[in-house]
Amino acid sequence: MDDLDQLEAQSIYILREAYRKLKPLAMLWSLGKDSNVMVWLARKAFLGRVPFPVMHVDTGKKFPEMYRFRDEYTRKWELELLLGDCPPVEEIDPTLPPAARSAARKTAGLAAMIEKYKLEGVIAGIRRDEQATRAKERVFSPRGSSHKWDVRNQPPEFWDQYATPHEEGVHIRVHPLLSWREIDIWRYIEREGIPLVDLYFSKNGKRYRSLGDQDITSPIESDAATVAEVIAELQTTRTSERAGRAMDHESEDAFERLRVAGYL
Repeated sequence: MDDLDQLEAQSIYILREAYRKLKPLAMLWSLGKDSNVMVWLARKAFLGRVPFPVMHVDTGKKFPEMYRFRDEYTRKWELELLLGDCPPVEEIDPTLPPAARSAARKTAGLAAMIEKYKLEGVIAGIRRDEQATRAKERVFSPRGSSHKWDVRNQPPEFWDQYATPHEEGVHIRVHPLLSWREIDIWRYIEREGIPLVDLYFSKNGKRYRSLGDQDITSPIESDAATVAEVIAELQTTRTSERAGRAMDHESEDAFERLRVAGYL
């Protein structure tokens, strides 16, 4: 087995453990590269068909290409899609910086969906290498009744044994891609031929390295127009993956405040 085989096997094991231990269970589908890899892995883990719903917490501000991709691959992959709306920004904590406040709409939207469907587990496609706060996460990460993350009280995870507390109101965030790096994601996309929103590829010298809402996400300078060219670019770049996310350039603690409150 090479390194991609090992990452794939680990993620499939995590997905099967989540399905065995947590019900009802759903997977977040943001339509980006990581969540598309996650859906692909779930299809592999369960003989070609995802046995739980995928959820899109919709801010109404995604790129048109993302909505078209969602509609096309919901049909092609035969997914059970749950759609949820987000509250207006005026209802969000006004002490947050502007971009973080806009992004926090998803936190409230996700909380509403978890309560509506009484979910015990939510699978999310975060990675430790994306952002320092995410490096503190566990594979199975409990959230309290208010959906908050207690970063100082996370269960130990030894020998791939994952705790699933069942207190009233608690749910588990499951992170099957936690050990993957950005370049691993792209190498796996190349190997497997996984479809993506074409905004990831260069047009007129620019491409999106990370996809979010239109008003808080910017493209980077790039000539990488194919998966192979993106991989080559990543081997030499010193720029952060989330350099195009406006919220990552705001106050230092804004992202951790979002995560603690239940952000994806």
